[in-house]
Amino acid sequence: MITVVDLGIGNVAAFVNLYSRLHIPVRVARNSAELQASEKLILPGVGSFDNFMDSLDSLGMRETLNELVLDKKIPILGVCIGMQVLADSSDEGSRNGLGWIPGNVRLLKSHDLPHRLKTPHMGWNYPIPVNKSPLFSELGEESRFYFLHSYYFDTKSVSDVIAEVFYGSIFPCAVNYKNIYGVQFHPEKSHQYGERLLKNFAKL
Repeated sequence: MITVVDLGIGNVAAFVNLYSRLHIPVRVARNSAELQASEKLILPGVGSFDNFMDSLDSLGMRETLNELVLDKKIPILGVCIGMQVLADSSDEGSRNGLGWIPGNVRLLKSHDLPHRLKTPHMGWNYPIPVNKSPLFSELGEESRFYFLHSYYFDTKSVSDVIAEVFYGSIFPCAVNYKNIYGVQFHPEKSHQYGERLLKNFAKL
């Protein structure tokens, strides 16, 4: 059973519809009690880092997520802001993140990018898998995903990076530490490639 965490700031319905179409059991959790008995978790989000952390706390989910992920080792996939909050902190806000994967979220500075590339990084791009991961099983070089972000996860250890992307420079776009996974792009908006990745997560 896949549990999609609904903080009111993510595209929850897209994940539910996709898994339902694949006949993979899925449900939505909107509070701590509904998180209990989860087998796998998806943590989607859009918007700002601090707002996401505020929502986690106000809905009373943070402690339960820590228990499920850190103590019970339930696999979790953070998506977009849901990936960024896996870090210790972010340039975007003042709040601490979950701190599950050591590192910090950094601003993509447009003036540092060649050819006057603009931020946010928006549209289709091609992740480059590194540190082979089952999350990218059966996804080749032609696999493209939809991005919309101005910040990236600068991990403390390169061993926690499972995919990178090029946009002016190369930076991490997918991370993994033990049972904890995160992707900066939106698999729920990435057609057959995103469907394959979400199927891979369901099989972990």
